[in-house]
Amino acid sequence: MGWRELAQAQGGLLTRAQLRSAGFDRDAVRHRIQTERWASRSSVVIGTTTGELTRSQLLWLGVLHAGAPAIVGDLTAAEVGGLHNWHRDEVTVLIPQGMDLGQPLAGIRFVETRRPLAALRDPGLPLPTCRLEPAVLHFAAYQNSTRTAEGVIAAAVQQGLTTPARLREWIDRMRPLRWARLLRQAVSEIEDGSQSVAELDVLRLCRQFGLTPPRRQTKRRDASGRIRFTDCEWTLPDGRLLVLEVDGAFHMAVEHWEDDIARQRALAATDRVQIRCTARELRDAPETIARDLRSLGVPRAA
Repeated sequence: MGWRELAQAQGGLLTRAQLRSAGFDRDAVRHRIQTERWASRSSVVIGTTTGELTRSQLLWLGVLHAGAPAIVGDLTAAEVGGLHNWHRDEVTVLIPQGMDLGQPLAGIRFVETRRPLAALRDPGLPLPTCRLEPAVLHFAAYQNSTRTAEGVIAAAVQQGLTTPARLREWIDRMRPLRWARLLRQAVSEIEDGSQSVAELDVLRLCRQFGLTPPRRQTKRRDASGRIRFTDCEWTLPDGRLLVLEVDGAFHMAVEHWEDDIARQRALAATDRVQIRCTARELRDAPETIARDLRSLGVPRAA
């Protein structure tokens, strides 16, 4: 492969070692930089184009600057794998423990790890990138917030990017893994029907306050015959059904708010009690929601 083809495959970037192998000595590289045909992107990497780096080029810059076996990791790798709504501007690159890369690069965070990076790499991608499962698990394991850790796991499954079985397999493969027990429990609850971190919060609330856990993502047919899925349901002692719908942040938009109101109206029935709460309430005031659920008749756990 010629240097032009190699540069094209690497987002227009080449290492100085690759350029030397292609026949460019130090003076030739310096001349192209001085004449503004190329640009020095780091002490190791040269850009064969000028101007602001694209997102893809920033990822290539990180792995080329660090060299093998560095890989794009954590949420950045998950984004490459298709994960939506978890974007971070800063790119994460996993590097071997003890590697000294000198001065930091703007927009790139190098994370040292003792894990065998070659075993984590996705073989199907030309860009050295972590597989999706270890990427989200590694990110989750080092968060201070359990909700963030559980949320990214739930999002990966909900968006159809992985399965609870594959996540469980990687939790075992990545031993020792911080919060492995919590992550394994979250995966099991997702497998049982939880579709979001808010639903996991409801289960945590029930455990904390001794309430019977709800049924989740129950299929219901509304007044027009359309199939709907409810977030959480309990059968009350008097035979009625209590439905709790959890509104996330996106429900604040007017169009989503109106859709939810129409959905709640279509699912209304004489034997069904429908209530709503926000994800923020679940996070910040679970005792209030637990009190309200008890007053509405949700039985205590056996």
